[in-house]
Amino acid sequence: MRQVDGTNMGHLTSEKSLNSLTTEVTLETLHKMAEELMLSGKFIFRILNAILESVTNLLATVLGSHVVRRHFHLMLSALVLFGPVLSLWVSKFSIFANSHHYLYRKFLRSTMGWTCIFTCSFILLLSLSARHSISLTLRHLSRIGAVGLLWCGCRHLLTLLEDATGTCYEPMPVTQGDAQSSATAGAPMLLLHEDQTRASCLRGNMLWRGYEVSQDILILCLCCLLLLEELSVFGLHVAQRKPREGSPGAPLRLVFLFSVFLLCVLLFLLLCMLAYFPKLPSQQLGGALGYLGWKGLYQGWYKFAPRWCFVCLPKDGLSPCTDTDKH
Repeated sequence: MRQVDGTNMGHLTSEKSLNSLTTEVTLETLHKMAEELMLSGKFIFRILNAILESVTNLLATVLGSHVVRRHFHLMLSALVLFGPVLSLWVSKFSIFANSHHYLYRKFLRSTMGWTCIFTCSFILLLSLSARHSISLTLRHLSRIGAVGLLWCGCRHLLTLLEDATGTCYEPMPVTQGDAQSSATAGAPMLLLHEDQTRASCLRGNMLWRGYEVSQDILILCLCCLLLLEELSVFGLHVAQRKPREGSPGAPLRLVFLFSVFLLCVLLFLLLCMLAYFPKLPSQQLGGALGYLGWKGLYQGWYKFAPRWCFVCLPKDGLSPCTDTDKH
């Protein structure tokens, strides 16, 4: 019995030592695997960070160049003026020829919202990275608030103008004889209703035609000019950072990259609206109002504002010399 018990004890001891050795080997293996994953993760992160820095530096150089800043509004004006000519070549069966497309229904209606989100995020990170001053950050953010107020005022005035100058028309039911005459004339027959308001006219599924200025083209042009004006200072910020301060962080670069992508999307939407849904001269008037709004704010009020004025230019505060250069 004693020999059997000794044998059992020997087996139990050997099993415990084997289990502890296996546990140590397993923990050591997991530790090595975790170290390898961390090393590979750091290597991948460095590669992605290098790519992000290269792409954002290239985009900052392009957007901050003298040629782009001085001639972007001319390119935008030429696009608005001659963009409707593209309607002669675009296909009517394209997905962008559908006015109920997702880009038109959702994204186009919230253009100012997307622009404010990305631009305010970029301004906030850029201002804190340059000076760490709350008052300076609020001064820069006030520019976007002024643009939002301008857009709300323009939309309200243009709606009032369309309501005051418009007239309600009811499409007439078309018979066979009228169908031939309307086909030769090129337009359906309409019945005038002078006692209808715009709201009652639209509720009755009738047509309201007035002196219209395209609000879509206005907001697209204004947001494109706004984004370029705000994003063009990123290259200046990168060039003026001291070597000991290092490169701007990844969050700022990511927001800058997303803002540039938003600018490209807005330019694509502007091109689609002009090519697939041309409206002369409504779109040209909307583009002109968007340009005048940008010109009045960034080339007028923000540039020549006195010292006590709360707003400032996008480059103010990025370096010690910019504030003195302004005044």
